[in-house]
Amino acid sequence: MIKDLVVLVADKNMEYTIKGLLTRPQSLGIRQLIYDCFVHPENDPGCLLRGHDFLRSIASNYTYALVMLDHKGCGRERLSRKQLEKQIEERLRQSGCGDRAVAIVISPELEIWVWSNSPHVNRIIGWTGRETDLRSWLIQEGFSEDRKGKPNRPKEAFERALKLTGKARSSSLYYQLAISVSLESCANPAFLKLKATLKKWFSTE
Repeated sequence: MIKDLVVLVADKNMEYTIKGLLTRPQSLGIRQLIYDCFVHPENDPGCLLRGHDFLRSIASNYTYALVMLDHKGCGRERLSRKQLEKQIEERLRQSGCGDRAVAIVISPELEIWVWSNSPHVNRIIGWTGRETDLRSWLIQEGFSEDRKGKPNRPKEAFERALKLTGKARSSSLYYQLAISVSLESCANPAFLKLKATLKKWFSTE
């Protein structure tokens, strides 16, 4: 049986994020999918430079393919995320995926999706009830310039917050966030591209 989708990601945090998001097809405006998600053993650089090789032998088992990685840590940060996506998609096209594959490069990194005003973020990272609210703390620590802004070092900010609350760093936190936080409030370009791509391929309309 040919499955709907294969997703190649750079690490387990990204894997659990995708698995969480795909439990919410109605929120994404898509039908329920039959899919597989794989982690590239070489992480971000592997997805960038050799994602097409990884998928070459299995792509025919799926209708569509996604490759996801962080901009930060990919080794080609001097190029924009759009330039990198174009390079990956061209390699995927030439390797046999045709126009059935899309690349998602998250700038600067996955944790930028974490930082929303949802109360679920406070709950999941253990911040609920603390004297200083999370947004004020981000400003105090120099991660953000104002209460509406995303932290400039999102992964570092996330890990520092977890250390303060005594929460262990775990991929399951990304899953909990992905199944809980509103998908309407995230305006990150890579996230919007992911949503638009899934809706184009698998819309219920």
